[in-house]
Amino acid sequence: MKIPSISQLRSGPPSVDLMTAAAVLRIGRTKAYDLAKRGEFPVQVIRIGDSYRVPVAALLALLGISEQPPAPAEVRAPSSRTAVS
Repeated sequence: MKIPSISQLRSGPPSVDLMTAAAVLRIGRTKAYDLAKRGEFPVQVIRIGDSYRVPVAALLALLGISEQPPAPAEVRAPSSRTAVS
């Protein structure tokens, strides 16, 4: 499974399937389902029928990543002064 980028997670739906969350966390399929069934997955898991969904906000928070992208860095024009040695 291809691991989504942070920007893809931010711009995507509010929750992802368990396998997407597991891929982001580098957890295998069997381990992810085992943890989810035991209520021990590292982030909140929402069970809907037979499927599991993971809130993107919780996943990003676990990774210490803001839900909002950082503001672009301020670009400064190069100084017209030259250094004197």
